[in-house]
Amino acid sequence: MKTPMATGFKLHADPEGKPVECKLYRGMIGSLLYLTASRPDIMFATCLCARFQANPKESHLYAVKRIFRYLKGTKNLGLWYPESSGFDLMAYIDSDYGGCKLDRKSTSGSCQFLGGKLVSWTSKKQNCVSTSTAEAEYVAAASCCSQVLWMRTQLRYYGFDIKKIPILCDSKSVIAISANPVQHSKTKHIDIRYHFLKHHVEHGTIEMYFVPTDYQLADLFTKALDEKRFTFLVGKIGMLNMS
Repeated sequence: MKTPMATGFKLHADPEGKPVECKLYRGMIGSLLYLTASRPDIMFATCLCARFQANPKESHLYAVKRIFRYLKGTKNLGLWYPESSGFDLMAYIDSDYGGCKLDRKSTSGSCQFLGGKLVSWTSKKQNCVSTSTAEAEYVAAASCCSQVLWMRTQLRYYGFDIKKIPILCDSKSVIAISANPVQHSKTKHIDIRYHFLKHHVEHGTIEMYFVPTDYQLADLFTKALDEKRFTFLVGKIGMLNMS
């Protein structure tokens, strides 16, 4: 397979589907989750399939098998870290609004680069139900902010004091909410724990920048993509064929 998941594919509970052996399904998911530590290209597809471990059906098993078929054809694909990499920290964030068919929660995707090389990535269903795309993106940005602040703290132990960390987002609404105090009154429905992003933007620790959707690298971690876009993003995050 050219991609780990079919374009626009949406897994659901499939209550009428034929059940499959839970032990087999969970074993396959466990192996794939272990592999996501070095294969960010299968992160979204694996995490999506992992949501159905309690009651897996044949449709879920077929989706998992597609991931294995994709891996079989890309054995030599891996991340490349050249010796000359620097220590500039930056991140991309994106979300798939209401993407989960089970509870209509959105999916957050983010990836962090150190010296232009991918070092951290995540694809996770949000804890809350967002009422707009802006809210879903804002929650994703707050989660990404937590990650880069932790990475910033770790780098201090090695003598690197990084300030003004750029986070690239394809939502101008999120940038406005995080930078403009006037917008704060319109976001009272958003849980207060996500507004610490605004605090760090005001203090200059984090800087929010707009990036066109076509160049939003975190798109890889929020939805199933067609072959052309998937291949483009895989190359952009620094994965190379090692053969």
